Amino acid sequence: MTDAAPFRPFDTHLDESRALTTLRAATEGGDDGELFLERRRSEALVFDDGRLKTASYDASEGFGLRAVNGDTAGYAHATEISEAALKRAAETTRLAVGAGGGTLAESPARTNRRLYADADPMADASFPVKVETLREIDAYAREKDPRVVQVSATIAASLQEVTILRPDGTLVSDTRPMARLNVSVIVEQNGRRESGGHGGGGRAGLAHLIAPENWKAATDEALRIALVNLSAEPAPAGMMDVVLGAGWPGILLHEAVGHGLEGDFNRKGTSAFTGMIGQQVAAKGVTVVDDGTLPDRRGSLTVDDEGTPSNRTVLIEDGVLVGYMQDRQNARLMGVSPTGNGRRESYAHTPMPRMTNTIMEGGNASREEVIGEMKDGIYAVGFGGGQVDITNGKFVFSCTEAYRVKNGVIGAPVKGATIIGDGPEAMQRIRAIANDMELDPGIGNCGKAGQWVPVGVGQPTLLIGGLTVGGSAAA
Repeated sequence: MTDAAPFRPFDTHLDESRALTTLRAATEGGDDGELFLERRRSEALVFDDGRLKTASYDASEGFGLRAVNGDTAGYAHATEISEAALKRAAETTRLAVGAGGGTLAESPARTNRRLYADADPMADASFPVKVETLREIDAYAREKDPRVVQVSATIAASLQEVTILRPDGTLVSDTRPMARLNVSVIVEQNGRRESGGHGGGGRAGLAHLIAPENWKAATDEALRIALVNLSAEPAPAGMMDVVLGAGWPGILLHEAVGHGLEGDFNRKGTSAFTGMIGQQVAAKGVTVVDDGTLPDRRGSLTVDDEGTPSNRTVLIEDGVLVGYMQDRQNARLMGVSPTGNGRRESYAHTPMPRMTNTIMEGGNASREEVIGEMKDGIYAVGFGGGQVDITNGKFVFSCTEAYRVKNGVIGAPVKGATIIGDGPEAMQRIRAIANDMELDPGIGNCGKAGQWVPVGVGQPTLLIGGLTVGGSAAA
């Protein structure tokens, strides 16, 4: 595969001055709007059950044109980047502005900051090298333990290039790499099968991910989790204390609390946190931030999909709700500033407030001290899928790795555990926070209103008192 030329739509597809004239006509009398142009290329190789199962390559490009008037937005998109297509789109979006009368919002501040390189991660290795790496992962896992009966490994990479033109003529571009490696292992012993998985990545090249020391570490971790589950006992059920591990368990924070702190839900009054700015919504010592400025992280953005530079936004400080995540439209309607959280899945989607890297900051206790405070409960180290109701914060999460704890001592692993609770209430019940804050390995995806975007999470080990644990054994 050869590197493609940089995406410069005003050199190859459109005349910039005429595009700007069309954009201004579409947004005249409105509050906001932009022309979002995108080219995306992606590749994925899946090695499963001893063979290369799929190898895919996808390329797409297009534009989205938006005109905003109050709480109404007109949006049109096309896969054809041309003056004719743009004019047709403008006729549609103009309908949202109507008679207008609004004052066009100022464009975002500019930034020279770069949080990631713009090199194409797919070009880091040839196709045969990628396939051979996957083959080596399969062989390594099977040689590592005779109980391994199936191995699945995936190498994926993509490059998204965006250009955003605003009605005042401001032009912003961003080139966003992404790479990821995932390994899943199934083990069998005495007729019982269990699985384990591990992966990671970020906005960087493939070279590090497919280096032997990295894929071996990922495979070792997937195998370790599978073997832990092979010896796991049925999880207890009932109300009990729960210690959440550092890093990826922050996905519970993301779902149970993070979505409820997005601006649109609060402007519309549908969040459990609506109208609670300045109020105590979590235990003392709890500080939660959304930080899109972390270099090379999966959820980071140099600029969001409206052209606003990403920020470190404090949401909860020492237990007090101090802010929400905002895109431009909701920020304007709520009388606050955008926070750089306007995100969209692609040119075919409108932007909305979305998380980037959502993190709970560390406390003062050690991990051992936090676990030591638990008399009887569950230590949840890994999580799989989960669900949350934004209106009341109620959540359900399944554990992929968990242990029984009694009198501060970690005991046998348990399987089949689910964690059930209420996000706002769970935040109030945090009793201890460790000083071991970790970020997840770079595996998060977030869904909202049918759109998926990459995200990151992070948190320290923490103790929550009195959550419901669903299991199959008596507590």
